[in-house]
Amino acid sequence: MDTYRLSPEELTWRCDPAQFEFKTTAEIPCLEGTIGQARALTAIEFGLGIPNSGYNIFVLGEPGTGRSSTIKKMLDTRASGETVPDDWCYLYDFADGAHPTHLSLPAGKGRELQKDVDALIARLSEEIPKVFESKEYEQHKNRLAAESQERHKKLFQALEEKVNEEGFILQRTVSGLVLVPTKDGHPISQQDYEELSDSERGNLEKKGAVLQEQLNEVLRRARELEKKLRAATEQMEKDVLMAAIGHLFDDLEEKFHNVEKVLAHFANCKKDLLEHIDALRPSQGPQITLPGMRANDQDSVFERYKVNLFVDNSEQKGAPVVYEANPTYFNLFGRIEHIIQMGNATTNFTMIKAGAIHRANGGYLILDCREVLINLFSYEALKRCIRNKEVKIEDMMEQYRLIATVSLKPQPIPMNCKIILIGTPLLYYLLYQLDPDFQKLFKVKADFDRMMKNTWENIQQYAQFVATHCRDEELLPFDPTGVARMVEYSARLIEDQNRFSSRFIDLADIIREASYYATTQGRTCVEKGHVDLALEAKVYRSNKMEERLQEFIEEDTLLVDTEGAVVGQVNGLSVYLMGDYSFGKPSRLTVRTYLGKGGVVNIEREAKLSGPIHDKGVLILSGFFGGRFAQDKPLSFGASLCFEQSYAGVEGDSASSTELYGLLSSLSGVPIRQGVAVTGSVNQRGQIQPIGGVNEKIEGFYAVCKAKGLTGEQGVVIPVQNRKNLMLKEEVITAVREGTFHVWAVSSVDEGIEILTGTPAGSLREDGTWPEGTVNFLVDRRLREMAENLRKFAQNKESEKNQSG
Repeated sequence: MDTYRLSPEELTWRCDPAQFEFKTTAEIPCLEGTIGQARALTAIEFGLGIPNSGYNIFVLGEPGTGRSSTIKKMLDTRASGETVPDDWCYLYDFADGAHPTHLSLPAGKGRELQKDVDALIARLSEEIPKVFESKEYEQHKNRLAAESQERHKKLFQALEEKVNEEGFILQRTVSGLVLVPTKDGHPISQQDYEELSDSERGNLEKKGAVLQEQLNEVLRRARELEKKLRAATEQMEKDVLMAAIGHLFDDLEEKFHNVEKVLAHFANCKKDLLEHIDALRPSQGPQITLPGMRANDQDSVFERYKVNLFVDNSEQKGAPVVYEANPTYFNLFGRIEHIIQMGNATTNFTMIKAGAIHRANGGYLILDCREVLINLFSYEALKRCIRNKEVKIEDMMEQYRLIATVSLKPQPIPMNCKIILIGTPLLYYLLYQLDPDFQKLFKVKADFDRMMKNTWENIQQYAQFVATHCRDEELLPFDPTGVARMVEYSARLIEDQNRFSSRFIDLADIIREASYYATTQGRTCVEKGHVDLALEAKVYRSNKMEERLQEFIEEDTLLVDTEGAVVGQVNGLSVYLMGDYSFGKPSRLTVRTYLGKGGVVNIEREAKLSGPIHDKGVLILSGFFGGRFAQDKPLSFGASLCFEQSYAGVEGDSASSTELYGLLSSLSGVPIRQGVAVTGSVNQRGQIQPIGGVNEKIEGFYAVCKAKGLTGEQGVVIPVQNRKNLMLKEEVITAVREGTFHVWAVSSVDEGIEILTGTPAGSLREDGTWPEGTVNFLVDRRLREMAENLRKFAQNKESEKNQSG
């Protein structure tokens, strides 16, 4: 048994504080970069560097491993040396108003253009009313009116002279000008007209018809004169207007002479001004403006000339790095806002707002994969953007409306952006398997490991991590013993003496809490005792259930023996997972064997309380017995296995060796020491295999033995492969050093059964027999007896059947 017993030094790994060349972490530099993630960092550098389409990055790893902070830090460093992307603006679509056009300008020029155009509109709103109120305008207008009136007068004077010569006059009536015959210079009455002879009336009618045609011709020419007057007045107004405001555009056209879209926009603005002169005239009388209404038509005209500065990179230093914490569709891809006016929702191109992907254009966009997936439309729209290399602003609810409504359709903006998704391994592999587009669009996998190797370099970087965290959050510095204890805690988190944990979020919590306790004690630095205090307090906040189970065991409500020896009864070890806390406790396993051919019956399985992995472990036991004891005889026994007082599900194969020990004890009749608990899985050859939670299991059984009284004969049997996973509490190590508790590491069932029973297991001889008095000998003898008894029983049944026949 001493061969398999572990020494106190093997039960943990200690970090030597003497290797640190500082008095406190305040003396050492901050950490540059990320610890122990060389593979992920290489992948990120590759993904950021390759310009080809589809090489977006998926950063996967457990939360707390530094995924987000690392990628943000790398991007900030990389982006600061890259070119600032262009500004993006939207301009009014003068063709139909429904398709605003985009405009790309060098960074900062967009804001300049917007300010210049706003100033231009302010000047236009001041100068245009002055044009229509100027003397020059009135003179031109009066001159054109006088000239037209003179022509009009001459037309009617000539007509009136002709009419008078023919014995008619022109009279104005409600219905217009009419021809009236005269006699002696006076209009003929109806009675006088009727007294005329037929020839006189016919002569008058002929003259009247001719004169009526001439009148109609004069009226037509008068209308043409009025039309020409309106055209001349309109052209005059355009000429006067352009003469007054044309110079306002000249400076801007000169400033942006190399940007064709801006020049075209100014040309459209001038053309539009001339087409909306009536709306630009000074308003007559008081203007009544209701809430939600535009002030006047002039404002709506000028609004078309504005520049919607969609993305402003004027203050950007390098390429943009955008992290969108709430990636809804509108937050990602922009929106078209509306205002309520007289009960109706209205919008225009100035209400087009940018999304995160627009702001990140030319740079990098960081998104949380889970948040993208749970927000409706976001994931599919993101894939379309990457695939089509453009960002389209759409109203996604339009397809769900009963009635199609007219809305803006802004011109899509070309996209040149590297997308970085951050998520768990589960999300990555699900998307890779279920979404055929995913592997085409996210070709770079940056896998953050949850552990790193135990090396001198990593230990020194851990010290720098502690120093950096203390400086960033203004915490007390750590002395070498405090740093060493933090490194040991990291190894305990990952349960490996040769590795450290990469879950820095857990370490950061302990750094804060240890600093808090050191502060409350009035210390100037954090020492090992403060870290221990923080760890103990953390456990105390979470171990209510553990203490409750411990009380049940101490009160014998849960039956666990730690002394004596019992046939077919073993103390197995299990781990309880409580979310943020896990602990180990012993569970009594009982085994009953009997004559039959039913094999091993797992009561947990029959009661549907066991998982598939546990069921697999039980089925392996049949293979072990068949391979070892059924080469010269059939197996003729039945057995039932049961975890006593277990009322919840059982999963995992770490109890399979425990069950095998119980079967061997029950069949051999050799009692098992109840002061020894067992853990480990087993294969069909009887080899013990490693398991998880070894520290919690040992500490859990130690707590029970301590409560019931340490005898010096108690301990735990673990797989030999789990020696490197031991990071036990100091209390357990002290008990092992004092000889009151033990930990054995075994590689086979034979080694374990010898520790549990004190009886040698025995090795198979060349003649196929086992040494007398060994456990295997006793098991083999019992199985032969069972086989013989079953054969005799079958013969007797056959004889009885023949006699009755």
